[in-house]
Amino acid sequence: MKNSEAFVKEINEGNTCKGDYITLGSAMLDGKTMTNTFVNVPLKTMNRHGLIAGATGTGKTKTLQVLAENLSEKGVPVLLMDIKGDLSGLAKPSPGHAKIDERHAQIGLPFEPKAFPVEVMTLSEQDGVRLRATISEFGPVLISRILDVTETQAGIISVIFKYCDDNHLPLLDLKDFKKILQYATNEGKAEFEEAYGRISTASTGAILRKLIEIEQQGGDVFFGETSFDTQDLLRIDDNGRGYINIIRLTDIQDKPKLFSTFMLSLLAEIYSTFPEQGDSGRPELIMFIDEAHLIFNEASDALLSQIESIVKLIRSKGVGLYFVTQNPTDVPEAVLGQLGLKVQHALRAFTAKDRKAIKLTAQNYPDTEYYDTAEILTSLGIGEALVSALDEKGKPTPLAATMLRAPMSRMDILTESELANLLSQSKLARKYNQEIDRESAYEMLNKKIEQAEAEEAKQKAKEEKEALKRAETKRNTRSSTRRQSTRQNPLIKVLTSPTVIRSVLGILTKMLK
Repeated sequence: MKNSEAFVKEINEGNTCKGDYITLGSAMLDGKTMTNTFVNVPLKTMNRHGLIAGATGTGKTKTLQVLAENLSEKGVPVLLMDIKGDLSGLAKPSPGHAKIDERHAQIGLPFEPKAFPVEVMTLSEQDGVRLRATISEFGPVLISRILDVTETQAGIISVIFKYCDDNHLPLLDLKDFKKILQYATNEGKAEFEEAYGRISTASTGAILRKLIEIEQQGGDVFFGETSFDTQDLLRIDDNGRGYINIIRLTDIQDKPKLFSTFMLSLLAEIYSTFPEQGDSGRPELIMFIDEAHLIFNEASDALLSQIESIVKLIRSKGVGLYFVTQNPTDVPEAVLGQLGLKVQHALRAFTAKDRKAIKLTAQNYPDTEYYDTAEILTSLGIGEALVSALDEKGKPTPLAATMLRAPMSRMDILTESELANLLSQSKLARKYNQEIDRESAYEMLNKKIEQAEAEEAKQKAKEEKEALKRAETKRNTRSSTRRQSTRQNPLIKVLTSPTVIRSVLGILTKMLK
């Protein structure tokens, strides 16, 4: 057996925290849990991002749940991307179980069932607080990234936004954007060419097709008002606990464009609106993206680029991003290298490719004389994980195989009636679930087109009336001329009278005799 006293000393020294922290569980050596040898994560370094990885069924989601609960208790708000739909149970206390009591006795931590303040949110028409954003809030750069357009098409999108700004046309939803694109190459073609230059019909057609692709994935539901204020993610309840905001994404797996749209919007909005935090000693917000491999597999280049940039920059805003996935290799290296906390559950080696992936995974963790990292990765049990965090000075803590604590909340979903009751009490649902469709670019352009058409019809009617008047005048002139040509003067009338004609004929007859 390895030197357990030296191991306990190393773990305890490496996990000592002067400030506030979260206890994940107790360290293990040679398959034995070292009671009261706690593995701690300082709150101060939780904005340095993290990874929760492991094969299906090894306990990743429960680890996410434990972290979310403990952050909430420390007054840190949490945002969860719930792709599998199994996190709503955070709103109810755990019913308890003998195995939970046994686990916590080994760890040396008391177990207390608790419910947590939860908001359930949605991007689609599922039940929950509706998350929306306007086209204007995205701006031309993000819209161009989402649509993955060419440089020329991106230029046209910038012109469209400029036109709407210049003419005070609010761009709120997809129908606004589609309408202005159609207007630019149809009714408003001359106006656009005069002010901004010629806009290609082929380019606007290509942009419209990409808009329709997003619309078919639910973008028509996401874009619009009331726009979600990211400050509402930072709420604290009356007991000083941070709200756990759960975004229901069970129907998002076949809608990668919609998810990319949402992620780009959310990350950009948080980065632009949250103040620089400095060294406050605690995070402002922690975001967990469950089943992150689904995102990275389907993500556009724009989303990947944005995530890489945000991971590097957003921690200065006090925001931590945590990716939950099956294998660390699912996460791009540029992102993986930025992650401070790593919780690695068991991996399964069924093929040569799996064994190679495990060796690569082992290289991502600090060296230790107490474990063969690659070997232990395949022997960890459910609810056990290798943990490496950053201490308060930003250095990696000793690698520890850890018996993880159990969630204090329910490890199951809410029933339909429980969910309905939760939403009925939600202040955010009352704030955001009222759909607003105020006058915007779509209505304004339609009105402008109708006015132009009415003016055109009026002008046409005026021209037709004038043409009729001219025709009538011409006809009257012709009639007058004909009357004048057929009117005889007095001399002609006398000479052509029957009496004169008979007299002339009589004279001629006598002369012939």
